[in-house]
Amino acid sequence: MRHLLDAHALIWSLDDPSRLGARARAVLQDPANDLAVSVGTIWELSITTGLGKLSLSLPYRQWMDRALTDLGVTVSPITLEFTEKQMALPFHHRDPFDRLMVAQCLVDGIPLVSADAVFDQYGITRIWE
Repeated sequence: MRHLLDAHALIWSLDDPSRLGARARAVLQDPANDLAVSVGTIWELSITTGLGKLSLSLPYRQWMDRALTDLGVTVSPITLEFTEKQMALPFHHRDPFDRLMVAQCLVDGIPLVSADAVFDQYGITRIWE
C-alpha cells in the first residue's frame, strides 16, 4: 500500500527512530509498502534547513539522498489536482505544506504517516500510534 510521509516522520525515521509511533514504524519497515514524500515536503525541509531552523545528521543533500535511498521513498510531484483540492480545504491547518499533503492524501486516497492529530479533522487516514 502507498503511504505519504510527513516531514517529521521522514526525519525521525533516519535520525531518531525511537520517536516514531509503533504503527508508523511498522509501516516504514514493511517492504510491501510504497513510501512517498511530497516534493513540497522536500522543499519545506530545504527551506527550514537553509534558515538554520532544522539540523539534520548530515548536510542537507547527503541527508536527503540517504533518506530516500535507505527508506526506498519515491518523490510525489505536485499536480494541478492537488493544488485545486488544497484550495478548497478548510483552514484547520494553516501551513501550506501540510495542506498540500492533505490534498495529496485525499486525491490519491492514501494514508498519511504523521504524529500531527490536526490532520484527523480533514477525514484522511493518519497512521502513527
